[in-house]
Amino acid sequence: MQIRAAVLEEFGKPLVVQDIGLDGPKAGEVLVRVEACGVCHTDMYTASGVDPSGYAPTVLGHEGAGVVEAVGDGVTSLAPGDHVLTLFSPQCRECLHCASGKTNICLSIRDQQNAGHLPDGTTRLHRGDERIRHFMGTSTFAQATVMPEVALAKVPQEAPLDVLCTLACGATTGIGAAIYIAQVERGSTCVVFGAGLVGLGAVAGCTLAGAERIIVVDPSEQRLTQARDLGATDTLGGGAGVVERILEMTGGFGADYTFEATGLVEVMRQAVEAARIGWGQCVIAGVAGRGETLDIVPRYLITGRRVAGASFGGARGRDNVPELAQLYLDGRLPLDKFISHHLPLERVNDAFDLMHHQDGIRTVLTFD
Repeated sequence: MQIRAAVLEEFGKPLVVQDIGLDGPKAGEVLVRVEACGVCHTDMYTASGVDPSGYAPTVLGHEGAGVVEAVGDGVTSLAPGDHVLTLFSPQCRECLHCASGKTNICLSIRDQQNAGHLPDGTTRLHRGDERIRHFMGTSTFAQATVMPEVALAKVPQEAPLDVLCTLACGATTGIGAAIYIAQVERGSTCVVFGAGLVGLGAVAGCTLAGAERIIVVDPSEQRLTQARDLGATDTLGGGAGVVERILEMTGGFGADYTFEATGLVEVMRQAVEAARIGWGQCVIAGVAGRGETLDIVPRYLITGRRVAGASFGGARGRDNVPELAQLYLDGRLPLDKFISHHLPLERVNDAFDLMHHQDGIRTVLTFD
């Protein structure tokens, strides 16, 4: 079939929206008609050429939502008409990692996915005889995509897909950092550094978990206003003295839980140092630049603080994402508040410009 898609032809250049070919699903694969897709910093990071693992040509996009059109042989958990979210972090439920219950990082298709291929080592995207690689195993800046069954989460059909698509990456990363990684306890004090989608997701997760105090740090007053609307009790503008300010606000001890959602290593260090002596946990959700390192004074760890990473917020996609979608339907997760702009696919480069200028929280692309 022919589809309209946004292709990364050359690093550092605008994406080119064009017609390309898409082959049908093979065994274990699913054809999805994409209805909506959030534009994430990871897409812009790869398009810029800074990502050392990036490749071109490829169809970007990974925060997608759509409807199953067809399934390949052996697919049992999905059928045409099902509503799904795309999972850059799959869940096969069978590999060593999935079976362990200790991590959400599935190993089943990881190597081929990192190479831009589907599990059999080939692609379904093409332009004549030229093969086009799949970005993060998803490639959702397109009217349709083919993905492995293990990388799709079935969600309730009554929920709007242009809202649920935020759960395919950013919102789940933040929410999950709070409820799956940190396992925030009721009555606790939390600090969130960064009030983009991941940070605001962490605020929503802390609120859902019953945190008593949520301090949000961000230089943007507009984003701090949104954070307060989501449950933040205190807000700070950040800067060199922010750790000292947080210590003052917490009786000199620091916060029970801190969350970093900026990708800036100096802010990551602040998040560690703002965690409570004795048992504070710092969760790093931001992605730092290539070659950057986090400098932690060992004394902060020796005196009881812990540091954890949060790939996709620790969420097991096929199990946890449908649960989060149901929480949205139940009125307990305000996903609508994360969306600031809707644009058609043809304006994908405008969505990157909005992100570059920190205009809004999440732009969602829609498809004809």
